[in-house]
Amino acid sequence: MMSRQEIFMRRAVALARANVAAGGRPFGAVLVKNGEVLAEAANSIHTSHDPTDHAEMRAIRQASAVLGSARLDGCEIYASGHPCPMCLAAMYLCGIEQAWFAYSNDEGQPFGLSTGAVYARLAEGPAAPASGLRQLKPAGEQGLYAAWKAGQ
Repeated sequence: MMSRQEIFMRRAVALARANVAAGGRPFGAVLVKNGEVLAEAANSIHTSHDPTDHAEMRAIRQASAVLGSARLDGCEIYASGHPCPMCLAAMYLCGIEQAWFAYSNDEGQPFGLSTGAVYARLAEGPAAPASGLRQLKPAGEQGLYAAWKAGQ
């Protein structure tokens, strides 16, 4: 008998296989809360031409719409491939507590499907010269965050 985790993972992999058959990348995701599927999606970069249109991001957006909340506390996600740093950060930001993946970055590497290099670059930190991240606040600019807080 399959565990519920394996059932959800098989569903994510099936989404990825169907996406490959449709000309897309081998990535699918299933987002679950309390044992119930809230959302499922496949990577849609091949149709949207949006480089952020990953399966996990699409599932997060769908689940947020279903719940009417930007918070997905208590949810877990099943992804056919190792989540990229963008997707993992989105999971952290919205409160997803558990993420499972079938295929690792090492397995994806020979096919150009690993985000290991991006993880390594991020591990150097935002202050590293290679990060490309620099602060540039225009002269006289102030109070943006305070204005936001005051409007809440």
